[in-house]
Amino acid sequence: MPTVNMLEAKTHLSKLVDRLESGQETEIIIARNGRPAARLVALKPGGTGQRIGIAKGKYVIPDNIDEDNELVADLFNGKDE
Repeated sequence: MPTVNMLEAKTHLSKLVDRLESGQETEIIIARNGRPAARLVALKPGGTGQRIGIAKGKYVIPDNIDEDNELVADLFNGKDE
């Protein structure tokens, strides 16, 4: 785990992040005035998982989805049936 000073971290931040993302380093310590002040670590990849089709089979879509548009518009506009 390398330690870099604040100026080096500011100057080479993108390179430091690249080293973390590529797995060359697991963490990098950033020091201020020779004392450790912060730890730079890569984030664990978030689970994107399956999104498309997640609700498949949970809803029934009518053959004519536009059949009730007028009723829905009336409900939004505050008109009673």
